Amino acid sequence: MTQSNLPNMDHWQERVDLAAAFRWTARLNMHEAVANHFSLAINDDGTRFLMNPNQMHFSRIKASDLIVVDANDPETLEGPDAPDPTAWGLHGGMHRHCAHARCAMHVHSPFATVLASLADSRLPPIDQNSATFYNRIVVDENYGGLAFEEEGERCAQLFDDPKKKVMVMGNHGIMIIGTTVAETFNRLFYFERSCETYIRALQTGQPLRVLSDKIAEKTARELETYPEQDERHLSELKAILDEDGSNYAS
Repeated sequence: MTQSNLPNMDHWQERVDLAAAFRWTARLNMHEAVANHFSLAINDDGTRFLMNPNQMHFSRIKASDLIVVDANDPETLEGPDAPDPTAWGLHGGMHRHCAHARCAMHVHSPFATVLASLADSRLPPIDQNSATFYNRIVVDENYGGLAFEEEGERCAQLFDDPKKKVMVMGNHGIMIIGTTVAETFNRLFYFERSCETYIRALQTGQPLRVLSDKIAEKTARELETYPEQDERHLSELKAILDEDGSNYAS
């Protein structure tokens, strides 16, 4: 799509990136029906953000479909395609109370949700991918029902360490945060892949080969500074969508 044909909407590139992330999340079956949400801050303090319209399937979302939500204005819930109260509570809380959560992706992806259902929801560093998250995960042990406003604020305040950008929401799912869509989606992808490896390894019943603390931390730091991997990942996914004739960028 050429620039001259783009809809006259603010934050267009951010919209396109977010729409691509929705589409690819659906392709990977990491969504759950029409129940999950992504958001991206568009002002300095993060209180205004783009979000998917209420109960639209990820596989159909276009850049122009995304709505603008104001975390400080409850009247947002009265607008067209307004987010449902749980989306407002969880993502509004995240953007109001967690300054480093510019982008927030909440899903009930299959393997991460299995991890969230275990009595011990920690992810041991058993391979390179899972080492990425060594000492970088928050585990919420106090699920309190649907994520209305009070629950959303409680969850946001658990992200008190900027190094930790993944929350395993016990008995619920996961929340992944980041600075950009590319960074956050890349983290979402690799966390789900890590959970899959861990769950499948547990299913063998054999002892796990767990990395030492020293090597796990070294690997995590190396991957945190690996150049442009997240941007290239999303760029390639958008190229595939374009080649497939997807209308995500419309």
